[in-house]
Amino acid sequence: MERRAFRLPGFPMLLVAIVQPIATVAWLRYLDAQQEHLASTLVVIFGSLVLLALWTGFLVLSPNESRVVLFFGWYAGTVRRPGFHWTVPFSRKRKISLRVRNFESAVLKVADADGNPVQIGAVVVWRVFDTAKAAFAVSDHVQYVAVQAEAAVRHLATLHPYESHESGTPSLRDAAVVSAELTDELRDRVALAGIEVLESRITHLAYAPEIAQAMLARQQANAIVAARFKIVEGAVGMVELALGRLREREIVELDEERKAQMVANLLVVLCGDRAAQPVVNAGTLY
Repeated sequence: MERRAFRLPGFPMLLVAIVQPIATVAWLRYLDAQQEHLASTLVVIFGSLVLLALWTGFLVLSPNESRVVLFFGWYAGTVRRPGFHWTVPFSRKRKISLRVRNFESAVLKVADADGNPVQIGAVVVWRVFDTAKAAFAVSDHVQYVAVQAEAAVRHLATLHPYESHESGTPSLRDAAVVSAELTDELRDRVALAGIEVLESRITHLAYAPEIAQAMLARQQANAIVAARFKIVEGAVGMVELALGRLREREIVELDEERKAQMVANLLVVLCGDRAAQPVVNAGTLY
């Protein structure tokens, strides 16, 4: 788990790093004057080590950046605060960005829940929330997000059909439902790497080219059937209303045979694709 690393303000430590060589030189001059050659050698060695330790501990952080501090293979902690700092000397400081990132998957060809090949792509918005997991739980947390995002998109496409055949059943075209499911699955997959998924969206969804024409014809047929259903439903209502009005106002008395003929004529007029051609009955010649 992530923890804070030991750190001190950088500018006071920079002042110490500048003053330390001056103090070491002054001390060497004093020892040389006293003919203390062994002590002078020890001061040189000690001063060099201290100076090296001071200069290897400095680091500079920009906003939304962090440094994972490793001291000879031991995780010493993470520095998140922007600015100029001094931390554990002789350590390796691995940079990990805390900025929000976008990953857009390639357009993948997957079979949906009905077995139809579809093309699907998604975009994932994510960021690092635990730098220790991102640095040590996986080899490359950026590549890990990319692989898991594509795996989640493929798995999601197999759970839903491209178009819903029953009311209440979600399909891949239900953007809100699919995006919520994709986000939840991605959060579970990348939590191991210390990654937080903020949002995910389907950016591309289409039938594969080999079945696109057939699916388009089926969609057109469904649309025609639905339109015809509405037309017939409205026509029946209009015929019922017309017969009711004629009966209420007693305009004409129709027997069952004439009612059937009138209903047939009205349905032909109301449900036909073309405008009706009226026929005027002028009576018989004899």
